[in-house]
Amino acid sequence: MKDPIFIVIEGVDGSGKSTQIELLKHKFMESGLKIMDTHEPSNGPIGMLIRNIMIGRIQTDQSTIASLFLADRLDHINNPINGMKKRLSEGYNIISSRYYFSSYAFQSEYVPIEWIVNCNSLCKEYLKPDIIFYLNVDPVTCSTRLAKNRIGAEIYENLEKIIKANNEFLNAFEKYGKDENIFIIDGNQSIDAIQKNMWDNIASFKK
Repeated sequence: MKDPIFIVIEGVDGSGKSTQIELLKHKFMESGLKIMDTHEPSNGPIGMLIRNIMIGRIQTDQSTIASLFLADRLDHINNPINGMKKRLSEGYNIISSRYYFSSYAFQSEYVPIEWIVNCNSLCKEYLKPDIIFYLNVDPVTCSTRLAKNRIGAEIYENLEKIIKANNEFLNAFEKYGKDENIFIIDGNQSIDAIQKNMWDNIASFKK
């Protein structure tokens, strides 16, 4: 791959995104390619505010949360010091855990989806993913993993919301993903099988 690429890993909470991102990073490094991983909410000031909302330290309404995610995403893309566009220009391949389809899936219950898509069209214009992977895992499995691994649940982490988010992701890919390079991965496979599937698609993207 001569030019750096932007990869997004989507999935409901507990779907195994972090595990697969770490494995992908090692594959890039083994191939001698520059790689960085990131996530949304970001580590920037707006992202940290969102995290405090997610764990209940700060109370606000859902329209404000949706707006904050948009603001955080724009900063994540365009920040002149550590934004993703800057890192891509420096030759880094980027893997991001979550991007605008997460907003479509999680926030459309509370805010009109047309508004979310319209607002995020600017993010898409600035930086469209080269590849989007969706880890499609049984929601009950995800909920069980979260119960074992988390001390405190975030506001989108109960089983009912996980089931709804999974359905909303699939609906959003169908309705708004026609011009996207989306791979829906069976996340119920072994970790190694998922990884091979993802890496094969990345390797064939640019030869």
